[in-house]
Amino acid sequence: MALEVIGKLIEKQAAIQVTERFKKREFVLDISEEVNGNTYANYAKLQLAQNRCELLDSYNEGDMLKVSFNIRGNRWEKDGKVNYITSLDAWRIEKANVGDTNNNYNPNQNVATPQQQSAPSNFSNNNNFSAPSQSAPADDLPF
Repeated sequence: MALEVIGKLIEKQAAIQVTERFKKREFVLDISEEVNGNTYANYAKLQLAQNRCELLDSYNEGDMLKVSFNIRGNRWEKDGKVNYITSLDAWRIEKANVGDTNNNYNPNQNVATPQQQSAPSNFSNNNNFSAPSQSAPADDLPF
């Protein structure tokens, strides 16, 4: 699933070699929203992995960015206790458009939304779903 978010870069960390074969770099976006004069603080920590760690090099703290990312989740079990780990894996970073940089509430600005283009993924995205046609009856079930 490919999503995107727009926010201000408030922290970027150095790349960390986690294991012999895995490297990551974390960064934080301020995706706070203003609704009816009230500001709701919201911070998202995302990560870049492997050769994508360098994508952040050309940006500075304070820059408004548009980040495309995937949600990754893993199940981890130890001593009979199950835990779930979720990562927001960024795969593209670009400067946000000038029109996107205002901090006024825009329901499409800071909310992660599905993206129309395909994203790098370990999962197949070959579903055969399509929107129902306008002429199809509302109760037309396939079974």
